Amino acid sequence: MITYNPELKIFHSTKINDSQFFSGFGSRELGDARKINNIINFFADQYLSYEKLVILQQIHSTNIEVYQKLNKLDQIEKLEDTDGTITNQPGIILIVRNADCVPLVFVDKLRGAIGISHQGWRGSLKKLASKMIKTFLNQGSKLEQLICAIGPAIGACCYDIDDDLYYNFQEEFEIYSTKIFFRKKGRWHLNLAQLNYLQLIEAGMKKENIDFFPFCTKCDNKRFFSRRRSRSENFEEMLNFIMKV
Repeated sequence: MITYNPELKIFHSTKINDSQFFSGFGSRELGDARKINNIINFFADQYLSYEKLVILQQIHSTNIEVYQKLNKLDQIEKLEDTDGTITNQPGIILIVRNADCVPLVFVDKLRGAIGISHQGWRGSLKKLASKMIKTFLNQGSKLEQLICAIGPAIGACCYDIDDDLYYNFQEEFEIYSTKIFFRKKGRWHLNLAQLNYLQLIEAGMKKENIDFFPFCTKCDNKRFFSRRRSRSENFEEMLNFIMKV
């Protein structure tokens, strides 16, 4: 179940968070996650002991890095040209930022592995969610062990796309057509979160191991930033994270 913590100002999955794993999908109350100080201040306020903040420099790709702690003194490490990462190192906080795109957090509690990824339309079209599952399996995880939470993203209600993009998705995901598309006022609308959920299922994850976030970032102005709502390249973003304590 996805629940809200008003003190921390984050949403989190009860399937993931416990005494060993801490994750969250931030609200706009935490401020713009593009500003590194807002990220640092959030974790400082939790009195968390950690070794490194690993921030993905997202480019709407399917690039995934298996992160191994490097002997660097810097408390912040930025992974260039990366939209997904996995690690089994304790004390590492994995971070993506979003403002309509779909954030996913993963955990394999048996192996102690965690992961996070950022799916815009490009990453969704190229099946980044499925590739994250394959990377976990290549690292020794079993499908039945994996848990995933789908964070706040733009809903189909607000995500209209042009015909060219519709045909690209239709060609790749024709079997999902009735589940991810609907037409409104002459425009096709795409359900990105649902598409990523279906990719996780197709990759073999159990339905009961997936938490789904039900809100729309564009509709919910009080709680979320939205790139589409801002209509600007200088949009603000939410913080999304997971760590092994």
